[in-house]
Amino acid sequence: MDLGIKGRKAIVCASSRGLGRACALALAEAGCEVIVNGIDPARAEQTAREIAEATGATVTGVAANVGTPEGRAALIAACPNPDILVNNNAGPPPRDFRQLSRDDMIAGLDANMMTPILLTQMVIDGMVERQFGRIVNITSGSVKMPLIGLDLSSGARAGMTAFFAGVARQVAASNVTINNILPGPFETDRLRSAAMAQSKMRGVSYDELQEQRKQGIPAKRFGQPDEFGKLCAFIASAHAGYMTGQNFLIDGGAYPSAF
Repeated sequence: MDLGIKGRKAIVCASSRGLGRACALALAEAGCEVIVNGIDPARAEQTAREIAEATGATVTGVAANVGTPEGRAALIAACPNPDILVNNNAGPPPRDFRQLSRDDMIAGLDANMMTPILLTQMVIDGMVERQFGRIVNITSGSVKMPLIGLDLSSGARAGMTAFFAGVARQVAASNVTINNILPGPFETDRLRSAAMAQSKMRGVSYDELQEQRKQGIPAKRFGQPDEFGKLCAFIASAHAGYMTGQNFLIDGGAYPSAF
C-alpha cells in the first residue's frame, strides 16, 4: 500500500535503536525524509546511514537529548517544518514507588509527559497552517495495565495521554492528528536488559524468565520491532486522517479486554 507520505518530513525521537528505529525505518520505506535521533553521536549516524542505504531515503542523524531544551532545539533546527513527529523517550528504571523522591518524580514527568508536549508545541502550528500533520506518541501498554515498579513511567505517560486527548480534538479539522501507540513486550535491547536484571533479582535463568513471560502472552511470543514500525507508519499516513485521539495497543493480546 502506498501510504501517501512520500516526500513528507519526519522527526523520530530516540530512534537510533529499538522501537524508535523501527518507526524511522518504516517511514523511510514510505518515502519520508527522516531525522534519526539518539544521544550517542556515533550510533545516531550509523543508524541514519543504515536506514538510508536500505531504503534510498534521505535520513539525517541528530545527536541530541530530546529531554533537554538544547536537544529539542537541535531537532527542530535540523527539520524546522516536520509533517510527522514521533515522540519517544526512555522511561525511568523500575523502582518501588516508596523509593521515589520528589526529584525522581519530576524527572519522570519531564521525560515522559512534558518533553513530548513541549516538542508538539514547537511544531503543531506549522502543521495546522500546512493542513497536514501526524503526531504519534509512543507510550506503553502499562498505561492500560500497570506493571509493578513502573509506576512513575505509567503515571507520566498516562498524564501525557490525557493531556493530548483534548489537544487532538482542537486540531483535527486541520488534518492534524495525534495518536498514541502502546507497546507490550517487544524484542529490543531494553526488553533484554530488563529481563537480565529481573533474572538476577529473582534467581531464575534468563531463558526461563523470558519463556515464562511469553507464555503469559496469548500470541506466545514477543513482538518484532518491524511490526511496531509499520503500525506507526500507517498511523502517520495520508490514509489515517480520520483517526485521532486514539490509543493503539499492540501487545499480542496480553491486555484482557473486549473494549
